[in-house]
Amino acid sequence: MRQQKIYLVGAGIEGWEGFGSKALEIIAKAEVMIGHQRHLDIFPDFAGEKMPLGDLPELLEFLKKTEKRVVLLASGDPAFFGISRFLLRNLPKERIEIIANVTSMQYAFASIKEPWDDAIFVSVHGRGMHAAVDKIIAAEKACILTDKVNTPAAIARELIERGAEGYEAWLCEDLGLPGEKFTKTTVRGLLEMKPSDLNTLILIRTYEPNLVQYPLIGIDDEEFHTSKKLITKKEVRAVTLAKLQLQDDLVLWDIGAGSCSVSIEASNLMPNGRIFAVEKNPQCIAFITENLKKFCARNIKLVEAYAPEGLDELPDPDRVFIGGAGGMLDEVIDTIAQRLKPEGVVVINAVTLDTLTRGVEFLEDHGFSVEATCVNIAKTRNLTEYKMFEAQNPVYVITAWRAEA
Repeated sequence: MRQQKIYLVGAGIEGWEGFGSKALEIIAKAEVMIGHQRHLDIFPDFAGEKMPLGDLPELLEFLKKTEKRVVLLASGDPAFFGISRFLLRNLPKERIEIIANVTSMQYAFASIKEPWDDAIFVSVHGRGMHAAVDKIIAAEKACILTDKVNTPAAIARELIERGAEGYEAWLCEDLGLPGEKFTKTTVRGLLEMKPSDLNTLILIRTYEPNLVQYPLIGIDDEEFHTSKKLITKKEVRAVTLAKLQLQDDLVLWDIGAGSCSVSIEASNLMPNGRIFAVEKNPQCIAFITENLKKFCARNIKLVEAYAPEGLDELPDPDRVFIGGAGGMLDEVIDTIAQRLKPEGVVVINAVTLDTLTRGVEFLEDHGFSVEATCVNIAKTRNLTEYKMFEAQNPVYVITAWRAEA
């Protein structure tokens, strides 16, 4: 049995006028037209059989068996967040020909007069929202395809919870239809809106991140709102971040976050990651709030809890940094031992020999391999016309990972 080609034709945004001559020629020769009803209605005089697009498994079975010439109408570019991914996975590529058209995202950007070559494109349509928001908060401009569950309001709530609401928002509804609508608002404004089911959301950052004024790593201690006793000093911070072996899209717990300096520099190194700064001290919380705002740390969530309390609600970590445990180190390590992902890393900064000894002992008791590094820092200070080195207290950086079986 020789099977006919399957033509995926992008329906564009403007009805009949949105189709090129090649697409119209293909449609005229087709025996079966498949698509959403709004697409099928564009061709009232089509001579062949019309089939509303239903469940994908049923569609696949039909396409595998049919000997008829099929055209499948899809929105915009079928290869861009479209049905082509499913069909190309399940059918021979030589059977499929794709005729691309203008996407709703392109049309939306053109309509609001905003360049789109520097935007990221995300679909939460049937995919879930959290991973999408991870990408959004790392970007300056984002275009999102929503659905009935992951609505613009739901996305706005997630952004607000993560402290990332500094966007101009464009809600683009019913694109290409007679009632199309473009509404400019804020992230909080989205909470009050009830858009059409057919909508595209565009988010454009409205401020220049202050972060461009600072290095990715090695921010001066004086730049942080903090008490001198509640900050991991710059040089120790650099060693700590190196020991954490960060990658872009990991989950990091920062327990006893203090000024949040470690989390803030970690966020620069993993913009698509998720960081949870766990702190209960009211003075520290005030410092953290100021620092997150100052450094535009969009992917850090402050968790006001006294660890190990508050950890149950967090996603399992790939990396854990413990800057302070408030006398609960064994309990904290016990929780980490149960939750840390395979190949995860734990780093503890200890200032006293007691904490060093307890930290190593507790980690080994929980099955970790442990390495301890003593960091001694001495910096020059002026003394009349001479310079002398002034030593800082040593810091013991404990690194732990799962022992091999």
